[in-house]
Amino acid sequence: MNGASQPNIVAMGGFVLFIGLSLVITWMAARRTKSTEHFFAAGRSITGTQNGLALAGDYMSAASFLGIAGLVSLSGFDGLIYSIGFLVGWPVVMFLIAEPLRNLGKYTFTDVVAFRLKQTPVRVASAIGGLAVVAFYLIAQMVGAGNLIRLLFGLPYETAVVIVGVVMLGYVLFGGMLATTWVQIVKAVLLLGGAFLLAMLVLVKFSMNPLALFDAAAQQYGEAVLAPGRLVSDPLDAISLGIALMFGTAGLPHILMRFYTVPDAKTARVSVSVATAAIGAFYLLTFILGFGAMVLVGQDAIRAVDAGGNMAAPLLAEVVGGQAFLGFIAAVAFATILAVVAGLTLAGAAALSHDIWVSVVRHGRATEREQFVLARASTVLLAIASILLGIAFKGQNVAYMVGLAFAIAASANFPALILSIFWRGFTTRGAQFSMIAGTVSALALIYLSPAIQVDILKAESAWFPLRNPGIITIPLSFLVGIVVSLASPEPEAARRFAEVEHRIHFGE
Repeated sequence: MNGASQPNIVAMGGFVLFIGLSLVITWMAARRTKSTEHFFAAGRSITGTQNGLALAGDYMSAASFLGIAGLVSLSGFDGLIYSIGFLVGWPVVMFLIAEPLRNLGKYTFTDVVAFRLKQTPVRVASAIGGLAVVAFYLIAQMVGAGNLIRLLFGLPYETAVVIVGVVMLGYVLFGGMLATTWVQIVKAVLLLGGAFLLAMLVLVKFSMNPLALFDAAAQQYGEAVLAPGRLVSDPLDAISLGIALMFGTAGLPHILMRFYTVPDAKTARVSVSVATAAIGAFYLLTFILGFGAMVLVGQDAIRAVDAGGNMAAPLLAEVVGGQAFLGFIAAVAFATILAVVAGLTLAGAAALSHDIWVSVVRHGRATEREQFVLARASTVLLAIASILLGIAFKGQNVAYMVGLAFAIAASANFPALILSIFWRGFTTRGAQFSMIAGTVSALALIYLSPAIQVDILKAESAWFPLRNPGIITIPLSFLVGIVVSLASPEPEAARRFAEVEHRIHFGE
């Protein structure tokens, strides 16, 4: 592949153009980002359609574009479990989460969990879980970025990861949520357009007939690529991964944070509808891209560039459209990574500054200036952490790494969020123990799973047999929350439940 061995001038031009556009957006946003509300919630001024596209932009990450295409190209049909899993979480968000979240919270989903409970214990437990999710999600984006820039510019992987971290830091630091939102919107439109064009160029080679593409894959690699079992052979593992992807969406801090950028709950619902439509269309395309790469690029060529298969889509772009199209798709993928890393960093900064410093350390008495400075300092810390994690996890498939982030989100955040909104008997201690149990059990089982023990530490076997712990850790988190709440009743929290119900339906 030419793109793997020499710098791509078109890609460089695309990168420079997108970074230039990002900086212009950041400069314009920085002029309006003068308060904590603007930094974290864009002044609550984003419309439903804008926020829907930004949500789609936040969600259609490197895992979606690079990771799923790579998994399908190397494993066939089984890669579809990620496409479907990422999509089916949205009805949960729309019907259970969006409206209560917007009506009860201020900057983070922890505001909702802590609304009628004691602030300090809940916020500490929630921040730990939220930061664990952000860390795993960041790993996936940085690994994708490193591979992409290495493919195109011939730069060392580590240098590429540092570049992405520094660029992202620049526009989050100065532009906040407003800049991040508009970068997400631009990126969502580019990504949908680029994926559609790439899928059409693939189908043209098969007379616009997807079945002919699947037949070609079966002829080349055997009928097994069209059947389940190559990526996830254990049915229990498939169920575990599926429920983690479905409920994890409703626990992702950077996704939930977007509901505070709109003026009211009705707009929040509209934004979920727009996001679901955009994401659904996109995930249908990833399947064409994966099988197209399998047939037209070849599995050996994909593995030669990146063992995790993450470069399948850019390599496919080069085969069907030459160096120029590779440059365009690579620039779009880079935009994707940069935008998602920015959203994640903002969510992590909100947990550190708003949930920990302002609410726990300063007991809500921090000045506006102090909050703003802390938010920016937290952003710098997270940028450094993301660079170090990206370098440490070199060679992993990015969709798979995001699957682990979803498992942590579904275990640590989702049960506490649901119980706090819908159960009168939920208590501070119940919330605290539920979130800690979900986070610790998910992290422990991930560490003991084949993902870490076999793939990274090169052990012969793993202590925990499943590659995704969701089937154990999600019920455990719910159970712990319920049992501890029943064992430690909190009359004040139960009394304030009426206020929660009122605000869920009517707002403030």
